[in-house]
Amino acid sequence: MEDKTDVLIVGAGPVALFAIFELGLLNIKCHLVDNLDKPGGQCSELYPEKPIYDIPARVMITGQELTDELMKQAKPFEPIFHLGQQVEKILKKNEKEWLIETSNGKTIIAKCIVIAAGAGSFVPRKPPIEGIENYENKNVFYSIKDKSIFKNKTVLIAGGGDSALDWTNELSNIADVKLIHRRKEFRAAPDSVNKMLELENKNLVTFMLGQLTKIKQGKAKPIEVHFTHDNKINKIEIDYLLPFFGLKMELGPIANWGLNLNQNLIEVDTEKFETSTPSIFSIGDINYYPGKLKLILSGFHEAALMAQACFKYCYPDKKNIFRYTTSSKDLHKKLGIK
Repeated sequence: MEDKTDVLIVGAGPVALFAIFELGLLNIKCHLVDNLDKPGGQCSELYPEKPIYDIPARVMITGQELTDELMKQAKPFEPIFHLGQQVEKILKKNEKEWLIETSNGKTIIAKCIVIAAGAGSFVPRKPPIEGIENYENKNVFYSIKDKSIFKNKTVLIAGGGDSALDWTNELSNIADVKLIHRRKEFRAAPDSVNKMLELENKNLVTFMLGQLTKIKQGKAKPIEVHFTHDNKINKIEIDYLLPFFGLKMELGPIANWGLNLNQNLIEVDTEKFETSTPSIFSIGDINYYPGKLKLILSGFHEAALMAQACFKYCYPDKKNIFRYTTSSKDLHKKLGIK
């Protein structure tokens, strides 16, 4: 059985969630497809407890709090989510509609498609250690969803980027944290690096030089990790290993949709954020245009302009009258404001 909607949004991260709101103000209904099992994208999956400082009017908000607030904002417009699946195929059904098929066999008919898939599907870069998959989601994690499980435990964090340094600093408050990297030079923000070095000086964090080579069952603690430095093999027993070697992006089926790409990013105009294919739009980190800034707030701006452009495809015989949410009684009614 086919579902019908005005707009199919590919992705369910913060920018996609705000797009529901902007489209909803124009009476445009949405369905969303995301390969994760919950809305929120990277913010929920990778950084639910990580603080974000550049959301307007919020001094600080965590990734999960931002997701929760955006979901509340979108609720009046009753979006339909299709989670744990990805869009496999799109076909032009007729002059005005697209036929979309998902990996779970779902079929959706929509007038417009909005690609808000972040930077595509994110896959963690795993250390080249044989048998590491046997410990994943038990003693090895590539992201942190609940930091409380590490309380009073021995945690080895591997990596030299923002995630490795940020979580080293954060978990040092509740756990015995050790950071391992191949050199004492980091790719993280200077403030994070300085904080880690201060914690090391206070013996609140242990820094080790080396590269991971092996993992096996431990004796005194759950796992034993081997690492090399200066051609010497070292061993350490720990409760948890957190390899933060970054993520690799996979565009997946989107790469085969015939859209103009610029180094795996989708080219759009800056008036409507429409792609090279009419009625297909792209917003957020997955798009490209001169001067692009990969910020959530930039994606919010793009979502607002995209929604205005979608109106002509969804209501070709109607005039779009721009209204402000502060003064429009019609919009207040949509938002449930008395």
